[in-house]
Parts: sequence; C-alpha cells; structure tokens
Amino acid sequence: MPPSPAWSRLDDAALLDRRFCDLKLAVDGSLRTRVDQLYAELAARGLTRLRPHVWVSTEWFSPDGIPGIALPFFLAHPRLTRLERSQMLAVEGGTPAACLRILRHEAGHCFDTAYRLHRRKPYRELFGRYGDPYPDTYKPRPGSRRYVTHLPGWYAQAHPAEDFAETFAVWLGSRKAWRARYRGWPALRKLEYVDRLMSELAAQRSAPPVRSRRTPEALTGNRTTLREHYREKKLLYADEFPDFYDADLLKLFSADPKSADHAGTAPPSAAAFLRKIRPALRRDVSRWTGAYAYTIDQVLGDMIDRSKELKLRLAIDPVQAEADARMMVTVQTMNYLHAGHRPVAL
Repeated sequence: MPPSPAWSRLDDAALLDRRFCDLKLAVDGSLRTRVDQLYAELAARGLTRLRPHVWVSTEWFSPDGIPGIALPFFLAHPRLTRLERSQMLAVEGGTPAACLRILRHEAGHCFDTAYRLHRRKPYRELFGRYGDPYPDTYKPRPGSRRYVTHLPGWYAQAHPAEDFAETFAVWLGSRKAWRARYRGWPALRKLEYVDRLMSELAAQRSAPPVRSRRTPEALTGNRTTLREHYREKKLLYADEFPDFYDADLLKLFSADPKSADHAGTAPPSAAAFLRKIRPALRRDVSRWTGAYAYTIDQVLGDMIDRSKELKLRLAIDPVQAEADARMMVTVQTMNYLHAGHRPVAL
C-alpha cells in the first residue's frame, strides 16, 4: 500500500488551501474496486467491447461525445471524503452501493455515446430526442410509471438521455428483479428494449464507433483551491428556497409564553428542539426527495432562526413533534421541487 500523502494529515483549514493539481489523485483503492465491479457486471452481460475509461475530476459526469466517466475527487481518498462531508453535509456516492448506482448510470451514458444509440428510431420513440436542450430545472412526477426509479429525485424524468441512462442502470441489475418490479408499467417497454439492444451489442465483434479516450476537466492542470471550489459549490446548492410561512411553524409550535407541561415546567424552545433533530431531518428529507443535503440544511437553519424570532416553544410530545416536523419539511421541499426548482446534477 502506498504511503498516505502529506496533505492527508492536514486539518480542514490547511487542506482547503491546497490546489487540485497538487493532490496528485488517481483512481485506486476502494474507488478502483467499485470501478472494477462495474466492469465485471458489464462483462457478465457480454459487454466486453467497451470498458468506460475513468479519471478524477471535481464531480461525477460523463462528457458528451466521450464514452468515459469522471469520478469526483472526494471519493479518491478517505481524507477528502471526510472534507466533503464536513463542507457539504453529504457525500454523493459515499457508500459502495451508492457509488455503484452512479457508476451504472454513467455507464449508460457511455454506451449511448460510444454506439450512438440515440440516433436510432426506437430510442427516440421510447425515450425522446437526445438533442433536446437540458433544462436548468425539471418538474418530476413521482407517481409516473413511464420511468424507472434508480437515482434519487426521479432523475429519469430530467431528460431523454437521463431516462436512457437510468433505464440502463436498472437493466444492468437482476433481470428477474426488474421484470417483477416493473411488471405492468410502461417503463418495462424501455427495459425490454435496452435488453434487446445490449444483446445486439454483446454479439458484435467490432469496437464501438466512438472511442475517444479524452479526460475533460481532469485535475492535473486545475489550479483551483479546494476552498474556492467549495465556495462556488455552496453558492450553487444554497438554492433560493422560499421562506417557510409563519403559519407552518405555528401549527407545530406554540407562541404562548405561558405554555408549560403538566408539571408546570417550561418546555424547550422550538429552536433548541429543531437544532437537536436537524441532522436526522436533513438526512431523511434529502434521501426521500433527492434534494441536496446542503440545501435542506439551509432551510432548517432559516426555520431555527425564525422560531427564535417568534419565540416559539415545543408544546406537544417530542416524538410526535419530530414526526410532524419531518412531514412539514418534506412537504415544503416537494412543493418547491414540483414547482420546477430542481437543479440538474448529473
């Protein structure tokens, strides 16, 4: 095992001043294990003519016209994973299962690109036009059965290219499982099409027509510091989420300064209660809605500040209050996302 780099022993303040190009990161360790697992899954399906090449960049993406996958720097070393979590409160692809989910999705883009699948008429009929502009936001329909569900936030609904990549990712799993899961859904037609299409590609002996090995936005020449990177990322993720109405908070908490429990003890402030459950709320609402954990945290911070201003107190059972708070934040977040305010991330 190679020795740990010197920067891995720095505290956050010092590490944030390092430039990307000075980290000298490579795809190895646990990240290499996940990539190799993807290759094994592709090979098990007979897809051996294309092994998407990978490199380290600032975020997850598969470039247009290049059948490869950029991997985020924060998965390339445990110290950088900890820094990402401390800065953004969550790590996209931070567990082996989550990492593989994203890799399967990005592999779908790679096969689409390498074989120019989006030029085929059945693709356009099932998924839509690949050349349509990407929206800045999209309005998902959680109940729709026309799309598979793989990544959070009903991401298949963002664009035809994402619909294909999500369908490919589901297809790459157990055939028996996805046939049962999507039985009776219009989305099953897409899965069956991908199944036939990949069988066709597996039987081909020639290399795919698009074979570029370029690595756009690799970190080698990136002189941006981690501090500058996170400053920009936080500005992006601290979306213009609407303020909570006072009425929502007043339904959950009491503004009566004389409120007390049956023993005559003044209940805790709403702000203190929300601070206590903030990590759990942030985690759960982000997981359920697909919204960024950092965005949810900003909303919770605003709720806490407003609760202080209104001098609200907890007036019901804490367990029930936590359940009600979770529901309130989830509903507000879903209303916001369904209004079309959803940033496209991958």
